Amino acid sequence: MTGGPPHALPSRDRACSVARTVEILSDAWMFLVLRESFFGARRFEQFQHVLKLPRNTLIVRLRKLTNLGLMHKVGYSSSASRYDYRLTEMGRDLYPTMLSLLRFGDDWLGQGAPLPLQLIHRGCGARCSPVVVCSACDQPVGARDVDYRPGSGAGEDTRDAVRKRSRRASDPAILERVRPCSVARSLQIIGDRWTFLLIRELFFGVRRFDEFAANMGIASNILTDRLQRLAAHGIIGKHAYQSRPERFEYRFTERGLDLYGPMIVMMRWGDRWLSGGKPPLLLRHKPCGKDFFARVVCSACREELDPKEMQYELRYSLVTTEDV
Repeated sequence: MTGGPPHALPSRDRACSVARTVEILSDAWMFLVLRESFFGARRFEQFQHVLKLPRNTLIVRLRKLTNLGLMHKVGYSSSASRYDYRLTEMGRDLYPTMLSLLRFGDDWLGQGAPLPLQLIHRGCGARCSPVVVCSACDQPVGARDVDYRPGSGAGEDTRDAVRKRSRRASDPAILERVRPCSVARSLQIIGDRWTFLLIRELFFGVRRFDEFAANMGIASNILTDRLQRLAAHGIIGKHAYQSRPERFEYRFTERGLDLYGPMIVMMRWGDRWLSGGKPPLLLRHKPCGKDFFARVVCSACREELDPKEMQYELRYSLVTTEDV
């Protein structure tokens, strides 16, 4: 056969609301714009001043967030085409995802340093932290507390060649160059698509190298790299189950199991906004025996946290363009 290589064909992937959500959050620049929106940024100049993004990069990300329905433009000047970029209901509904990632980063990735940010819930006036709870019984949810079964959207998603390419999480120096950020640190672990898929398979009970490779359609060298990275982050441990030849199983540590909260919060968002009303997976909370979705509530009063009701106590100095 002569000529160039054949065109890459689409592959299939397990339908998954979390994967669809990760596709949005794993874009470092879109994540940064969303984060600043939750801190109150509205205008192009505000985003550019704080984030130090090249103008065209910011234009592209704002356009993409608008096209996805996460933001909408509101004119504020009749004399020129000037807009506020405001979160839609769909965009605001990512707030619980941000909070669940913040909680994981605060609990596990701070390396003993003071927390960058303290949440204050105006509703009860308390300093608080986010808690992932069952929508049916309002009790905290852990990975060992949940059964699952296929939903009406179960099946496969088409994954084209561009989307299939592995993409490492962005350099922490980029995600944290303006603000120390527990959310950004969490995304260093799950923001890379292959790493996320590996974590998902672990939650489905997969343990062995050959099973990961078969389920994910991943090259051996990439799989080895991602397993090593998860072990280095303290997310998984390596356990020998055969000596000749040497073979290992990979299991979550307690730190790894605590990623379950962010995963099911992202699942809720993807189910609501990206599944067409047909969730791929249904969850049952074993302690109460009921189907549920994840809610993120105030640790003090147990009310669901809303971005309009939050204040922030910053424990760092904001780095701006004048400082670099």
